Amino acid sequence: MNIPEITSIDNALRIYYNHAEIGNKEIAVLFGRRSSTTISRLKKMVKAEMNKRDLYSYGANKINTRVAYEVWGLDVDDLEQRMKKIKALDL
Repeated sequence: MNIPEITSIDNALRIYYNHAEIGNKEIAVLFGRRSSTTISRLKKMVKAEMNKRDLYSYGANKINTRVAYEVWGLDVDDLEQRMKKIKALDL
């Protein structure tokens, strides 16, 4: 499955640092409004990886944020460097 583009670096970092687990609401903010089918597929990818790692979520409809970002290829260190550059360039 192709992973959608994030809406903004700021949103991605805010979600990552504010939520140990994320659900549909946070995924919609991260990737923009998506169909429930797309969100479900994104979550299933993460749930499969969580199962491999024997990780369980606290909420039935939630997924681990750190694992989700890894599965979706979102590199937090890279996003932070980009955010620093944006601020340095005053963009």
